[in-house]
Amino acid sequence: MKFSRRHALLAGAALPFAAPVLIRARPAFAQDDHGAASGTPPFPLHQVFNLGDMQAITLLAGAGQQENPHEIFGLNVDDATFQQVSEENFIPADRTVGFMQPTFLTAGDARLIFDTGMMAGGTLAAMQDAGLAPEDVTHVVLTHMHPDHIGGLTDDTGAPTFPNAAYVAGRVEFDAWAAMNDEMFEAKVRPFEDKMTFVAEGDEVVPGITAMETFGHTPGHMSFRVESGDRRMLIAGDLVNHYVWSMQHPDWEVLYDNDKAMAAATRSRVLGMLAEERMAMQGYHMPAPGVGFVEARDAGFRWVPATYQFM
Repeated sequence: MKFSRRHALLAGAALPFAAPVLIRARPAFAQDDHGAASGTPPFPLHQVFNLGDMQAITLLAGAGQQENPHEIFGLNVDDATFQQVSEENFIPADRTVGFMQPTFLTAGDARLIFDTGMMAGGTLAAMQDAGLAPEDVTHVVLTHMHPDHIGGLTDDTGAPTFPNAAYVAGRVEFDAWAAMNDEMFEAKVRPFEDKMTFVAEGDEVVPGITAMETFGHTPGHMSFRVESGDRRMLIAGDLVNHYVWSMQHPDWEVLYDNDKAMAAATRSRVLGMLAEERMAMQGYHMPAPGVGFVEARDAGFRWVPATYQFM
């Protein structure tokens, strides 16, 4: 099944550089036609984070370079402002690198994976690197239904990537995509409808993991709060898509946010909560390995990458 650039734009693919099969991007570490890693990735394919009695493993399913990021981020600011903010943060204004990072979480007898990558091969390669098998997964949890989060639900033949899993998603998100008559949703998500549990704000996925409504990026985007002992982490999905252009400036508009005003308000609200509670965050598109902390600064926030806090 092939999807055009137009389909990717209409479907609102979260970041173009996260979808090298859908648009032209210079891959730093990409996937071949079957989703397997091509080339030597410059980052570890997995990293382990201990969360009390739970364990989170971030999986680097893919990454790629994209030019002209101001066409995606900061749509409501001028070129000079975008250039200045980029220079202040020691990053180029004319290119960026994005990451796709599902999270595998062990919680008691449950083995959950949050999002699935653009294609199954990239996610499975990272799982294999971590000593995990697709049969291990008991729950597939979707933050939202953009292509780079649902593409790995099935392989090239349409067979389920995770044959023993139950499926969890937000009710609002599912219904919104079901009403779009979207080709990729119908191919990748609809076949699992009968196996799907739908969650809303405060619902428990398994003990210690609760759903949080973080609408805006998509109509029913969900994040998931993980708590074990004194350890806490928010699996944030695409709440924030760049550690500078979306986090330091949460009011900057992002091309692929469905409701830009709501997405900005949600970013400010949730990032404020994370900063106040000093809770860790896993961001699907944050710099690998995607885990860090949020510090309030001026009118925005600063990303503090995790180091040895989880050892």
